[in-house]
Amino acid sequence: MSEITITFVEIGGTEKVITDAGVGENIMQVATANEVAGILGECGGGCACGTCHIYVDPDWESVVGGPNDVEDMTLDMVFETRKPNSRLCCQIELAENMDGLRVTVAPESL
Repeated sequence: MSEITITFVEIGGTEKVITDAGVGENIMQVATANEVAGILGECGGGCACGTCHIYVDPDWESVVGGPNDVEDMTLDMVFETRKPNSRLCCQIELAENMDGLRVTVAPESL
């Protein structure tokens, strides 16, 4: 399994760089395994809670893509903090072309 680097910007502005994220993992798995502040993943990746809400850096939006219908409905629960680049990181599977990905943890809204 290949490894890629992801930068998480935590709610307080601290950057946490993970250099050994595995291709095929989802971003929530990487975040929780590395104790990224603000990523709770309370539903375990079931796209049901919104506690892994992130903002994808604009430079990476086309690579990551947008939410599917189920994720879009779950994101509706976080309407106060939702932006056009909002995603649930449990729904983003890492691929080799995501090396260097940068995301920002969204503030809690639930």
